[in-house]
Amino acid sequence: MITKILEQVVSILQLGGPVVTVIAGLSVIALALILVKVFEFLFCGIGNTRREKEGVQAWLSNQQRHAITHIQRSKSAAGKAVLTTCQLLEKRAQKPEIEERVSVQAASDLHHFSKGIRALEAIAQVAPLIGLFGTVLGMIEAFQALQSAGSNVDPSVLAGGIWVALMTTAAGLAVAMPVSLIVTWLEGRLEAERIAIQTLTSRLLLPESGILDYQPDGPVTEPAFAYAH
Repeated sequence: MITKILEQVVSILQLGGPVVTVIAGLSVIALALILVKVFEFLFCGIGNTRREKEGVQAWLSNQQRHAITHIQRSKSAAGKAVLTTCQLLEKRAQKPEIEERVSVQAASDLHHFSKGIRALEAIAQVAPLIGLFGTVLGMIEAFQALQSAGSNVDPSVLAGGIWVALMTTAAGLAVAMPVSLIVTWLEGRLEAERIAIQTLTSRLLLPESGILDYQPDGPVTEPAFAYAH
């Protein structure tokens, strides 16, 4: 079974020429990047802020130790930003200092998680252009053969050359479309993470969060306002 699949792949590469080979190479790179990024996002919980929201809710309920312990398990950028905010609040740091340190840390974390997405965007943009370039080259060869044949034109040979040329465009589109969808999903998760960092840390820094009258692990009270999950 595997041998037949490999033989078909080799025949397609030979038929499509170097252009299809280049597109196939891009597809392998794209697949590797997608697997790495999807695993990283799911493992670190990028875009899934349930744990961070629960931690903020616990902090606002005056359960500071529980909040920090809960958030420490998070591996996301939002989790690290919320944890840093809580730890600085414990040390009674000033609001401008907290905002500056969280901003620098969040920018670094978001940059780390965005690595590889630009490469996927480039592949999604370049793959169909390479396919179109291969089609243009194939059409040129087909019409050169038509001119050389003169009046002895074999329509089947001409048709064969044209469909082989069009195959490169199809290959390019076949790579670009799924990669574009994955890039959109990854960027959506990053955007959700960015918004979570802004909203959750800002909520901790509101006067109602206890920045002015902080008491470690005091009695449990109702939060200043409910946070929607």
